[in-house]
Amino acid sequence: MAEPVRVAILISGSGSNMVRLVESMTGDHPARPVLVLSNVPDAGGLARARDLGVPTAVVDHRAYPDRAAFEAALHDRLASARADLICLAGFMRVLTAPFVARWQGRMLNIHPSLLPKYRGLDTHARALAAGDAEAGCSVHEVTPDLDAGPVLGQARVPVLPGDTPESLARRVLEQEHRLYPEVLRRVAAGDRRAVTIDAGQSGGG
Repeated sequence: MAEPVRVAILISGSGSNMVRLVESMTGDHPARPVLVLSNVPDAGGLARARDLGVPTAVVDHRAYPDRAAFEAALHDRLASARADLICLAGFMRVLTAPFVARWQGRMLNIHPSLLPKYRGLDTHARALAAGDAEAGCSVHEVTPDLDAGPVLGQARVPVLPGDTPESLARRVLEQEHRLYPEVLRRVAAGDRRAVTIDAGQSGGG
C-alpha cells in the first residue's frame, strides 16, 4: 500500500475548516495530517488540532524583519514535517511568488466565492451588491496571482431574500466544510478533476 500523502494545514484563526480536514483523513483516506501551523500564537485552531492529536507549530510573522524571513522560516518548518501537500484554511497571509513557486502544485486554498468572481476580501457583500442569484466557495491550487489558480471544486448555495453578508457567510461555510475534504481526498488520490457540490446534495462530479 502506498504511503499516505502528508498534509500540513495552515491557519490563522479558529480552524473550522482545518477540523473538518483532519477529521476526514482517517480509514482508507489517501492522506494523513502531519502538522497544523499558525502565524498567530493564540489562534484557537491550535488547541483544536492538539485535541485531535495533530502536531502543531507557530511561525509568528511579527517575529521576523520581513516577509522573506518569515516565509523562509515557514518553509523550513513545513519541510521538517516532510509535508507533501499544504492546505490553507483561513491562513490570513498573502504568500509571495517565490514561496508559492517552491510548493507549486502542492498547495490548496479555499475561497468563499465562486471563482473567478470576487477574488480577495468581502466576497459575500460583493455578491449581494451585485444581485447574484447564487454564491458559494471554491477550492483552488495556489498560484502567485491571488485566488487565480486552477479551480478543483466548487459548492454553490442560493442567495435568499433578505440575506445579509453574515447569513450568507454562514451557509457558505457549511458548504466549505463539505467541499474542502472532498477535494483533498481527490487530490491526494491523484485526481484533480473539478467537482461541484450543490447545497442539499451529497456530492457530484
